[in-house]
Order: sequence, then C-alpha cells, then structure tokens
Amino acid sequence: MTETLSPALPDHIEDAARRVLEKANDAGLSLATAESCTGGLLASLLTDVEGVSGAFERGYVVYSKDAKCELLHIARDMVESCGAVSRDVALAMADGALAASRADVALSITGFAGPGGPDDEPGLVHFGCARTGRATDHREEHFGDIGRGPTRVKCLEVALQMIEKAL
Repeated sequence: MTETLSPALPDHIEDAARRVLEKANDAGLSLATAESCTGGLLASLLTDVEGVSGAFERGYVVYSKDAKCELLHIARDMVESCGAVSRDVALAMADGALAASRADVALSITGFAGPGGPDDEPGLVHFGCARTGRATDHREEHFGDIGRGPTRVKCLEVALQMIEKAL
C-alpha cells in the first residue's frame, strides 16, 4: 500500500507500482524516472511503496527545456527542432536518465497535461523506456482534454506498464 498518494490514486495503480517494484527488487534492478508533465508524481509513487522502494534509484523533474538539456544532456537543437513534447525528446530523456544514473531501467514522460499553446494538443503525452542493453521503447498517448490531474494519473498507468514490460 502506498502511503502518501493513496487517497488520490485508483487501487490498480497502487497494485501496479508494488508489482513493478517487487519485480525490480527481486531481479536486483533499479529504476529511474525523467518527468516533465507529471512533475515527479511517478517518482513519488515509486518511493511511497513500503518495503520495496529501494528499487527506485533516482528521479529527474525536467519541466523546462533548460532542465532537459542540462540534467539529461539532451542537445538543445533537438529540443528546439522536435519540440519538448515529441517522440525524439522522450527517447532522449529516457536514454539521458539511464546514462546519468546508476539505474538499469529509466522511464521518461513528456506531454501536455492541460492546455498549452494554441497548437498544442491537450493530453498528448510521449513516453520513453530505456533498459541497459536494449533498444529504447516509445509510446504515444492521446488522452484528450480531460484535465491535468486525470492526465497525470493516466500517465502513471502507462509508465508502470512500460516499466513492467522492460523488467
């Protein structure tokens, strides 16, 4: 059972977080996150599960373009040309988090949790999942204009699915 986020999260997400952490722990693997639109929510969830949270190595909250470039070593021209919310940046974020940490699996999330600019699609989110020795996986979701909170919760569900698959 998670302690901090429990009142706000559906049971199936808490169960998925515990399952992912137990699998990582049992396999001797560690996890890292690189989050933009979720603002560290995934990292918080992974550190709230008692008894297995030690499988979480570190998290990066990289909300701005500068943070993505400075902390995850993503080329500025990539972020500018592709856009911070893109397949390429999500993959680079996951690869950067893996390279900058001691983790075996890194999950990235970048998207529009709510209304952005005039050409931004609310609910568009890109995910990247990197594992040492494997090709980095990508997933694109179109959650729609359902609001910031519900979009972030849906992001947790997808992120945990991707991490579990990588394990």
